Amino acid sequence: MTHATHRFTLLALAGWVLTPIVVLALRAVSLSWRYPQIMPMATASGGAFEALADPRLVAAAATSFWLALATGVLGTVLGFVTARLVTRASGRLQQLTWLGALFLVVAPPLASGVGLQVVMLSLGFGGTVLGVLLAHLVPATGYLTLFAAGILGSMQSGIEDEARTLGASRLQVWTRVLLPQLAPRFAESVVLGALISWGQLALTLLVGGGVVRTLPVELLSLVRSGNDQAGALAALVLSLPPLLGLGLLVRATRRTGAAL
Repeated sequence: MTHATHRFTLLALAGWVLTPIVVLALRAVSLSWRYPQIMPMATASGGAFEALADPRLVAAAATSFWLALATGVLGTVLGFVTARLVTRASGRLQQLTWLGALFLVVAPPLASGVGLQVVMLSLGFGGTVLGVLLAHLVPATGYLTLFAAGILGSMQSGIEDEARTLGASRLQVWTRVLLPQLAPRFAESVVLGALISWGQLALTLLVGGGVVRTLPVELLSLVRSGNDQAGALAALVLSLPPLLGLGLLVRATRRTGAAL
Protein backbone atom coordinates (compact mmCIF):
# COMPACT_ATOMS: atom_id res chain seq x y z
CA MET A 1 0.00 0.00 0.00
CA THR A 2 1.48 3.33 -1.07
CA HIS A 3 1.79 6.33 1.21
CA ALA A 4 -0.97 8.21 -0.66
CA THR A 5 -3.35 5.25 -0.46
CA HIS A 6 -2.61 4.79 3.21
CA ARG A 7 -3.28 8.46 3.90
CA PHE A 8 -6.51 8.42 1.89
CA THR A 9 -7.72 5.35 3.77
CA LEU A 10 -7.04 6.96 7.14
CA LEU A 11 -8.83 10.17 6.09
CA ALA A 12 -11.81 8.16 4.83
CA LEU A 13 -12.04 6.25 8.11
CA ALA A 14 -11.74 9.48 10.11
CA GLY A 15 -14.53 11.03 8.03
CA TRP A 16 -16.72 7.98 8.54
CA VAL A 17 -16.24 8.17 12.31
CA LEU A 18 -16.55 11.95 12.69
CA THR A 19 -19.50 12.55 10.33
CA PRO A 20 -22.18 11.49 12.87
CA ILE A 21 -20.61 13.76 15.50
CA VAL A 22 -20.63 16.71 13.09
CA VAL A 23 -24.25 16.03 12.17
CA LEU A 24 -25.21 15.93 15.86
CA ALA A 25 -23.42 19.22 16.48
CA LEU A 26 -25.22 20.89 13.57
CA ARG A 27 -28.58 19.52 14.70
CA ALA A 28 -27.97 20.71 18.25
CA VAL A 29 -27.70 24.34 17.11
CA SER A 30 -30.38 24.26 14.38
CA LEU A 31 -34.02 25.21 14.88
CA SER A 32 -35.11 22.74 12.22
CA TRP A 33 -33.44 20.50 9.68
CA ARG A 34 -35.82 18.66 7.46
CA TYR A 35 -35.54 16.75 4.23
CA PRO A 36 -34.51 17.70 1.56
CA GLN A 37 -32.43 20.46 3.17
CA ILE A 38 -28.72 19.69 2.95
CA MET A 39 -27.90 22.18 5.69
CA PRO A 40 -30.08 23.70 8.44
CA MET A 41 -31.69 26.99 7.43
CA ALA A 42 -31.61 28.67 10.85
CA THR A 43 -29.57 28.11 13.97
CA ALA A 44 -30.30 28.85 17.62
CA SER A 45 -28.85 26.94 20.53
CA GLY A 46 -30.77 28.58 23.36
CA GLY A 47 -33.66 26.13 23.39
CA ALA A 48 -31.37 23.12 23.39
CA PHE A 49 -29.26 24.44 26.26
CA GLU A 50 -32.40 25.21 28.26
CA ALA A 51 -33.53 21.61 27.75
CA LEU A 52 -30.09 20.37 28.74
CA ALA A 53 -30.36 22.33 32.00
CA ASP A 54 -33.68 20.65 32.78
CA PRO A 55 -33.55 19.18 36.32
CA ARG A 56 -34.64 15.76 35.05
CA LEU A 57 -31.80 15.66 32.54
CA VAL A 58 -29.27 16.86 35.13
CA ALA A 59 -30.49 14.22 37.58
CA ALA A 60 -30.27 11.55 34.87
CA ALA A 61 -26.70 12.56 34.05
CA ALA A 62 -25.79 12.39 37.75
CA THR A 63 -27.36 8.93 38.05
CA SER A 64 -25.41 7.75 35.01
CA PHE A 65 -22.18 9.16 36.46
CA TRP A 66 -22.53 7.42 39.83
CA LEU A 67 -23.63 4.17 38.21
CA ALA A 68 -20.64 4.30 35.86
CA LEU A 69 -18.21 5.06 38.68
CA ALA A 70 -19.56 2.28 40.90
CA THR A 71 -19.56 -0.18 38.00
CA GLY A 72 -15.97 0.70 37.13
CA VAL A 73 -14.68 0.32 40.68
CA LEU A 74 -16.63 -2.83 41.62
CA GLY A 75 -16.08 -4.39 38.19
CA THR A 76 -12.34 -3.82 38.51
CA VAL A 77 -12.24 -5.55 41.89
CA LEU A 78 -14.32 -8.49 40.66
CA GLY A 79 -12.43 -8.72 37.37
CA PHE A 80 -8.93 -8.74 38.85
CA VAL A 81 -9.84 -11.09 41.70
CA THR A 82 -11.51 -13.52 39.28
CA ALA A 83 -8.66 -13.32 36.79
CA ARG A 84 -6.04 -13.93 39.47
CA LEU A 85 -7.88 -16.95 40.84
CA VAL A 86 -8.45 -18.42 37.39
CA THR A 87 -4.88 -17.89 36.18
CA ARG A 88 -3.74 -19.96 39.15
CA ALA A 89 -6.29 -22.70 38.38
CA SER A 90 -5.99 -25.28 35.64
CA GLY A 91 -7.95 -27.75 33.61
CA ARG A 92 -11.69 -27.62 32.95
CA LEU A 93 -12.43 -25.05 35.68
CA GLN A 94 -10.15 -22.52 34.03
CA GLN A 95 -11.64 -23.14 30.58
CA LEU A 96 -15.21 -22.85 31.83
CA THR A 97 -14.44 -19.58 33.61
CA TRP A 98 -12.87 -18.04 30.50
CA LEU A 99 -15.85 -19.18 28.43
CA GLY A 100 -18.21 -17.67 31.00
CA ALA A 101 -16.40 -14.32 30.94
CA LEU A 102 -16.39 -14.34 27.13
CA PHE A 103 -20.10 -15.15 27.06
CA LEU A 104 -20.84 -12.12 29.26
CA VAL A 105 -19.03 -10.00 26.66
CA VAL A 106 -20.64 -11.38 23.50
CA ALA A 107 -24.17 -12.03 24.85
CA PRO A 108 -26.74 -9.58 23.38
CA PRO A 109 -27.83 -7.07 26.06
CA LEU A 110 -31.50 -7.77 25.35
CA ALA A 111 -31.03 -11.52 25.81
CA SER A 112 -29.09 -11.21 29.06
CA GLY A 113 -31.33 -8.34 30.18
CA VAL A 114 -34.47 -10.47 30.09
CA GLY A 115 -32.85 -13.02 32.39
CA LEU A 116 -31.48 -10.31 34.68
CA GLN A 117 -34.91 -8.69 34.82
CA VAL A 118 -36.42 -11.90 36.18
CA VAL A 119 -33.61 -12.32 38.71
CA MET A 120 -33.78 -8.72 39.96
CA LEU A 121 -37.56 -8.82 40.27
CA SER A 122 -37.26 -12.04 42.28
CA LEU A 123 -34.74 -10.38 44.59
CA GLY A 124 -36.86 -7.25 44.95
CA PHE A 125 -34.33 -5.06 43.13
CA GLY A 126 -36.43 -4.37 40.04
CA GLY A 127 -36.85 -0.66 39.33
CA THR A 128 -34.03 0.31 41.72
CA VAL A 129 -30.62 1.85 41.21
CA LEU A 130 -29.05 -1.11 43.01
CA GLY A 131 -30.70 -3.53 40.61
CA VAL A 132 -29.46 -1.54 37.61
CA LEU A 133 -25.96 -1.44 39.10
CA LEU A 134 -25.93 -5.21 39.56
CA ALA A 135 -27.14 -5.63 35.98
CA HIS A 136 -24.41 -3.32 34.64
CA LEU A 137 -21.82 -5.30 36.58
CA VAL A 138 -22.61 -8.46 34.60
CA PRO A 139 -21.16 -7.39 31.22
CA ALA A 140 -18.58 -5.15 32.90
CA THR A 141 -17.20 -8.03 34.94
CA GLY A 142 -16.87 -10.15 31.81
CA TYR A 143 -14.92 -7.43 29.99
CA LEU A 144 -12.72 -6.59 32.97
CA THR A 145 -11.96 -10.23 33.79
CA LEU A 146 -10.57 -10.71 30.29
CA PHE A 147 -8.75 -7.36 30.54
CA ALA A 148 -7.22 -8.33 33.89
CA ALA A 149 -6.26 -11.76 32.56
CA GLY A 150 -4.19 -10.14 29.83
CA ILE A 151 -2.50 -7.86 32.36
CA LEU A 152 -1.75 -10.60 34.87
CA GLY A 153 -0.60 -12.97 32.14
CA SER A 154 2.01 -10.46 30.97
CA MET A 155 3.44 -9.93 34.46
CA GLN A 156 6.50 -11.81 35.59
CA SER A 157 5.25 -14.33 38.12
CA GLY A 158 8.78 -14.89 39.38
CA ILE A 159 8.75 -11.49 41.10
CA GLU A 160 6.25 -12.76 43.66
CA ASP A 161 8.33 -15.87 44.32
CA GLU A 162 11.46 -13.79 44.76
CA ALA A 163 9.70 -11.50 47.23
CA ARG A 164 8.43 -14.48 49.22
CA THR A 165 11.93 -15.99 49.19
CA LEU A 166 13.30 -12.76 50.65
CA GLY A 167 10.86 -13.04 53.53
CA ALA A 168 7.92 -10.91 52.40
CA SER A 169 4.51 -11.90 53.72
CA ARG A 170 1.45 -12.28 51.49
CA LEU A 171 0.27 -8.82 52.54
CA GLN A 172 3.66 -7.30 51.76
CA VAL A 173 3.72 -9.01 48.35
CA TRP A 174 0.40 -7.38 47.55
CA THR A 175 1.10 -3.93 48.99
CA ARG A 176 4.76 -3.55 47.95
CA VAL A 177 5.07 -5.67 44.80
CA LEU A 178 1.78 -6.27 43.03
CA LEU A 179 -0.22 -3.12 43.76
CA PRO A 180 2.48 -0.66 42.61
CA GLN A 181 2.74 -2.55 39.32
CA LEU A 182 -1.02 -2.84 38.85
CA ALA A 183 -2.07 0.67 39.97
CA PRO A 184 -2.00 2.20 36.44
CA ARG A 185 -3.88 -0.82 35.09
CA PHE A 186 -6.49 -0.46 37.84
CA ALA A 187 -7.16 3.09 36.67
CA GLU A 188 -7.52 1.96 33.06
CA SER A 189 -9.85 -0.83 34.16
CA VAL A 190 -12.05 1.58 36.12
CA VAL A 191 -12.34 3.82 33.04
CA LEU A 192 -13.22 0.86 30.83
CA GLY A 193 -15.83 -0.43 33.28
CA ALA A 194 -17.35 3.03 33.67
CA LEU A 195 -17.69 3.41 29.90
CA ILE A 196 -19.45 0.05 29.67
CA SER A 197 -22.04 1.27 32.18
CA TRP A 198 -22.29 4.82 30.82
CA GLY A 199 -23.88 3.83 27.52
CA GLN A 200 -26.11 0.99 28.74
CA LEU A 201 -29.71 1.38 27.60
CA ALA A 202 -31.26 -2.07 27.19
CA LEU A 203 -30.21 -3.36 30.63
CA THR A 204 -31.27 -0.10 32.28
CA LEU A 205 -34.72 -0.17 30.71
CA LEU A 206 -35.32 -3.86 31.40
CA VAL A 207 -34.11 -3.89 35.00
CA GLY A 208 -34.90 -0.26 35.88
CA GLY A 209 -38.37 -0.53 34.37
CA GLY A 210 -38.35 3.12 33.33
CA VAL A 211 -38.10 4.18 36.99
CA VAL A 212 -34.31 4.57 37.01
CA ARG A 213 -33.70 7.49 34.67
CA THR A 214 -30.18 7.56 33.26
CA LEU A 215 -28.88 9.83 30.51
CA PRO A 216 -29.41 7.24 27.72
CA VAL A 217 -33.01 6.72 28.92
CA GLU A 218 -33.70 10.47 28.92
CA LEU A 219 -32.06 10.79 25.52
CA LEU A 220 -34.41 8.15 24.15
CA SER A 221 -37.36 10.05 25.62
CA LEU A 222 -36.25 13.30 23.99
CA VAL A 223 -35.90 11.67 20.58
CA ARG A 224 -39.24 9.88 20.84
CA SER A 225 -40.96 13.11 21.86
CA GLY A 226 -39.67 14.83 18.71
CA ASN A 227 -37.31 17.23 20.50
CA ASP A 228 -34.46 16.50 18.09
CA GLN A 229 -32.45 19.61 18.95
CA ALA A 230 -32.22 18.85 22.68
CA GLY A 231 -31.77 15.16 21.86
CA ALA A 232 -28.79 15.92 19.64
CA LEU A 233 -27.16 18.01 22.35
CA ALA A 234 -27.81 15.30 24.94
CA ALA A 235 -26.26 12.76 22.55
CA LEU A 236 -23.15 14.93 22.31
CA VAL A 237 -22.93 15.02 26.10
CA LEU A 238 -23.35 11.25 26.16
CA SER A 239 -20.47 10.85 23.70
CA LEU A 240 -18.01 13.02 25.64
CA PRO A 241 -16.95 10.46 28.30
CA PRO A 242 -16.12 7.78 25.69
CA LEU A 243 -13.99 10.30 23.80
CA LEU A 244 -12.21 11.33 27.01
CA GLY A 245 -11.78 7.69 28.03
CA LEU A 246 -10.32 6.82 24.65
CA GLY A 247 -7.89 9.71 24.98
CA LEU A 248 -6.78 8.48 28.41
CA LEU A 249 -6.28 4.94 27.14
CA VAL A 250 -4.28 6.14 24.13
CA ARG A 251 -2.10 8.26 26.43
CA ALA A 252 -1.58 5.28 28.74
CA THR A 253 -0.58 2.97 25.90
CA ARG A 254 1.90 5.53 24.56
CA ARG A 255 3.40 5.92 28.02
CA THR A 256 3.83 2.18 28.44
CA GLY A 257 4.97 1.61 24.86
CA ALA A 258 2.03 -0.60 23.94
CA ALA A 259 0.40 -0.38 20.55
CA LEU A 260 -3.18 0.79 20.05
